[in-house]
Amino acid sequence: MAAHGTRRVAGTALVMALGVAVTGCSDGNSPSGQASKAASAASSLASRASGTVASATAEAKRKLDKVKGGVNAEQDVSLGKVTTGSDGVPATEVSAKNTTSDGKSFVVQVNFKNSKGDLEDTVVVSVDDVAAGATGRATARSHRKLSGDIRADVGTALRH
Repeated sequence: MAAHGTRRVAGTALVMALGVAVTGCSDGNSPSGQASKAASAASSLASRASGTVASATAEAKRKLDKVKGGVNAEQDVSLGKVTTGSDGVPATEVSAKNTTSDGKSFVVQVNFKNSKGDLEDTVVVSVDDVAAGATGRATARSHRKLSGDIRADVGTALRH
């Protein structure tokens, strides 16, 4: 799914770069050379965007893999509305209800997606030491600025 967003970023960069190449070729470089440079820049931009998501996903997996004896708790976890701070970084409140008779902690993977459903970022938060029958809260913040209509969903939730 992330490929669609990456292609859009690459396409936008390519169109912008080609526009500069077509309108600003006063240095004597050939149009094909300028187009090649633009395509290279767009490819580099797309690689960085997909690399950022891949890196965040790998880090989330590492954190989740550290949880020993975790039980699927997605039904006990909910997310609040995504809000974006003045820094451009989206965040959402994570609520984890402990339905057991003992104190538990939760590890929750939160996926930030654009309006098309493409993954933009993923983070893992801990909701520690939630008493039996109580609800614990934490805030999941994206690693970076995201623009547009950003939504969040629970990727994985483990109670341990």
